[in-house]
Amino acid sequence: MTHPQLVEKAVEWLRAYRCGVILSEQACVSGEMPDAIGWKRASHSVLVECKLSRADFLADRGKPFRRKQELGVGCERLYLTPPGLLQLKELPPGWGLLEVRKRKVGVVRSSARDLRTPAGLSYEMNLLLASLRRVEIRIEPQTITEFLKWKNRIQQYNGGTWPTGIEPAEEERNYFLESTPSNPSPQTP
Repeated sequence: MTHPQLVEKAVEWLRAYRCGVILSEQACVSGEMPDAIGWKRASHSVLVECKLSRADFLADRGKPFRRKQELGVGCERLYLTPPGLLQLKELPPGWGLLEVRKRKVGVVRSSARDLRTPAGLSYEMNLLLASLRRVEIRIEPQTITEFLKWKNRIQQYNGGTWPTGIEPAEEERNYFLESTPSNPSPQTP
């Protein structure tokens, strides 16, 4: 298995883990470049670092955002490896372990769910904004806002009706906009 294949498995696992937004191998200002990171409801982030060799794992331990874990991204943090590469006692505090066995990803140990600090959240925002900027550069002269309203254009081109299988934006479910107990919606007076 190659590193890109392992990253692909991490992305698949994050989707199955119900992450609605997933990025892979995108850099942020801290110097960290997560192999895969996804976000769930309430801005809960899940980092997956892919390691094919012990040398790669040991080199990763020396990075500034690993030595000072408060600088790292991810509410949850996990390594994804081939079977038997790492022992649980070698993992940083709170980290989980995933292994690929027979083309399937299995959880060896779950991660703690509260590893991200305010600094880590700031780095995640930087990562997301930098990624959005990369998108905006590629879709110019259109803006991201215009791009996100593509359904409006489809309706216009379709004689004012929605094509089969396309929901109006106001009916489309986006759980990132839904309130949660930890992120209540504003109260109306």
